[in-house]
Amino acid sequence: MAESTSMWALVLNAGWVVQLILVILGAASVLSWVFIIQRAIVLRNALQSSREFEDRFWSGVDLSTLYREVHGDNNPDGGMERIFMAGFREFTRLREQNVDADAMMDGVQRSMRVAVVREQERLETNLPFLATVGSTGPYVGLFGTVVGVMNSFHGLANVKQTTLAAVAPGIAEALVTTAVGLVAAIPAVVAYNRFNAKVEQLLTSYEAFADEFSSILHRQVHSQPRSGAKPSNKES
Repeated sequence: MAESTSMWALVLNAGWVVQLILVILGAASVLSWVFIIQRAIVLRNALQSSREFEDRFWSGVDLSTLYREVHGDNNPDGGMERIFMAGFREFTRLREQNVDADAMMDGVQRSMRVAVVREQERLETNLPFLATVGSTGPYVGLFGTVVGVMNSFHGLANVKQTTLAAVAPGIAEALVTTAVGLVAAIPAVVAYNRFNAKVEQLLTSYEAFADEFSSILHRQVHSQPRSGAKPSNKES
């Protein structure tokens, strides 16, 4: 308890520059944890939704039926569902306009590419903040340490006899900012690397799904007459 009180006293007795840096680092650490928890929930739900939708998609259900089921959800949770809706919506629109098969597939692929880019933006939300905190946190803390050491030695200039007891509090005060900078940076770096790997995994699965879905639609367009066929993902 005494150690905690001593540490708190060091912070209270620090210069205003050091205190400002501690406030900035503390706020960055709190925001980092908020974003870490939020991103963890979002990415976990995205992975789960992708697996569930892939099971439904490859179960052999009629694509028109699947589209109506997904469209019934006002806000689909999964990115793969939104990619499917974007591609199938464009496919249906161009098919009703009797567009050439190649032009139709180009439109479908462009629509799904745009959907994948939007999903990437959604998945990477707040990740740049974690990267910034992880890369700059130690340097901000080090800056506070340098300022604290300078203030400590400046205060010793007017002291005739310098002892360890006189130097230690100023040095300890200065090192607090480095410690806080590391406390803010380390979780941010670990979370950023982990989340970035999950985002890459999801984007790879989204792009693979878009290619597979495009191939299915391509076979439907070139193997069935336009008027009476209902697209399906069943293999012939």
